[in-house]
Formats: sequence, structure tokens, C-alpha cells
Amino acid sequence: MAIFVLLAGYYLYSNVTENLRAQNIATGFRFLSEVSQFEIGEALIDYSSRDTYFRALLVGLFNTLAVSAVGIVVATVIGFSVGIARTSDNWLLSKLARFYVEIVRNIPVILQVIFWSVVIRNLPAPRGAFELWGAGFLSNRGLTIAMPLGHPSHFWMLIGLVAGVVLSIGAARLVRRWNEKTGKHVDSLWVSLALILGLPLLIWLASGAPLDMSVPVRTGFSFSGGSTLSPEFVALLMGISIYASGFIAEIVRSGIQATPRGQIEAAKTIGLKPWFITRYIVMPQALRVIVPPLTSQYVSLSKNSSIAVVVGYPDLVNIGNTVMNQTGQAVEAVAIMMIVYLTISVCTSLLMNFYNRLVAIKER
Repeated sequence: MAIFVLLAGYYLYSNVTENLRAQNIATGFRFLSEVSQFEIGEALIDYSSRDTYFRALLVGLFNTLAVSAVGIVVATVIGFSVGIARTSDNWLLSKLARFYVEIVRNIPVILQVIFWSVVIRNLPAPRGAFELWGAGFLSNRGLTIAMPLGHPSHFWMLIGLVAGVVLSIGAARLVRRWNEKTGKHVDSLWVSLALILGLPLLIWLASGAPLDMSVPVRTGFSFSGGSTLSPEFVALLMGISIYASGFIAEIVRSGIQATPRGQIEAAKTIGLKPWFITRYIVMPQALRVIVPPLTSQYVSLSKNSSIAVVVGYPDLVNIGNTVMNQTGQAVEAVAIMMIVYLTISVCTSLLMNFYNRLVAIKER
């Protein structure tokens, strides 16, 4: 099937390029090496109008990946919190969570992005900005937060974090085998946390425990210090993450409620503690229900980031449209955007499927 789709795509592309060539319209990807001659207001990598179109599209790609990654984290935290609240025995908490879910799921995501853009644009100017507990400011310029000053140890701390995650996966498997072999219970959670947090902490301590921070302060009509997230980024992030959190909350609720009540009651009867029941009885079975549809929500969130054009955030689609208008290479520009989003979706699915295999209950 995949080969058929590739062949069909190649046939369509060849047909389009042939017709364009017949009308003396240039085709191909040579335009990527030409000078872009336009500025981009927000970039995670160095860029100027003297760079190539390829560099401009690369800026859009990094901006898309940034808002998608942060959005997935925010949506997951909110969604899991609201989903757990939906199953609470507290009547008020459960109803509030249900009200939240019904509101955010039934308002189109594009309207939510526009709503947050209008809200942020109508916040006070920097002189009257809302102070966030001494750690930053919220104003019509966006979100300004304190950031640690650059230090060589930060790179090695990141390496330590990745190594800790990999080692914790292996340690969890060893602990599980030990539990099954001996019948004695050892909680792998603390071992995993020690590896994930301990390695970066040791690197930080070995580097002299650098604590220098760039704290934002008001300076006239702006801020100095810290790092500022643009209003466009914040509005897009809030819109797509809150919209996705409503669906994630329902996924989490259904996963938790899919656990047979008889097993929970039996666990309480033999005196198991609530946290033990949640970790070893409810969550392993709930994750089998949660992870597959959660993958779809992550993919959907990444694709929803393409509506950034409505608020002016320079994501891949926004910059791609500019490139298309300047060069006239519509087919090639759209093809690049399609391939990039397809790659992001496939990579997200592969990572979540790998995680699904890790958490799947192994049948004896």
C-alpha cells in the first residue's frame, strides 16, 4: 500500500512539473539556495535576511517543533490533572472538571488561539505588568521569565538527563524481573527517579553548583534580563494545549474507569495502600487504554500548530507561505511542508508505540 501511495505521488508530481515546464514556470528545489531577503521576528537559531530560503524554512521548522513540544507537555499535565479530577469522589471537583472539558472540547481550536491572542494583546504594558511571584512578568509584550545564565555544565547535565532516562528504563526491567523471580517487592519508581534526577544533579554539583540567574526587571517601557516568550507564541501555545487537554482528560478518565472495580475493591480488602493500588493495579491497566488515543492527540496537537498564521507566529507554514509568495514555487513549498508534518507525525507515533510496548502488560 505504501509503495502504491509513493508511486501515485510521484506520478502526480511528475504530471504537475511537466505542465508547469510547458508554461515556462520554473520547477525544482534550486530556490532553496537563493537569498531569502526577508526578516523573521522570532527565531531559535541565527538568521538574517541575507540567509537562504532553506535557512528560513529551518527557522520555521524549529519554531514549529518548539511550540509543539511545549504544547504536548502543557496539554499532558493539564489533561491528566483534569482527567483524574473527573474520577474524583468529590462532587464539586468532578463537576468543575467536567465543565472544563465540555467548554474546551466544543470551541474550535482556531477560536481559542484567537481568544488568547486578544487577551494577551489587551494586558497591561510593561509598566503595569503582572508580576509572577518574583520569577517573571506577564504583559502585552508576552511572558518574560527568569532564565539561568549559560554555563558549560548545562550541556553535560542534558547528557546526564538523557543517560538517566535510558538507564532508568533498563533498571525498571531488572527490578520487575527481580520482583517476579523472588516474590519480594522493590519499587522501581525511586530507582528511576534517582537515575533521572541524580545524574544531572551530580554533574551540577561537580561543576561548582552554578546558580547564576538572569532575572527580568522593569526598565522604562520594557524589561531587561530574563527571556521573553512572544505574545504570538504564548497565544498559540495556550490555544492548542488547552484544546488538546480537554480530549486528553476524557482519555485519562476512560482509562481509569476501565479498570475493573472488583480488582480495586479486592486490593482494598487485603489492606493495600491507595498509592500502591493506583500505581500497580489501576495505572498499568489504564495505560493500555490511554496510550493509543493519547498518541492521536499528540499528533493532532502538532498539526494544529500550523494555524499559527492567524496570530502571526513564524512557524513552518507561515514562513513557507512567505517563501511560496516570493519564489512562486507553490508545489515545492507545499511538498516540503507536507513532508515535514508527515515526518513529525510518524516520529511521534513511533515514540508513543515504543512507550506503549514498554508499559503493556505482559501475558504469561
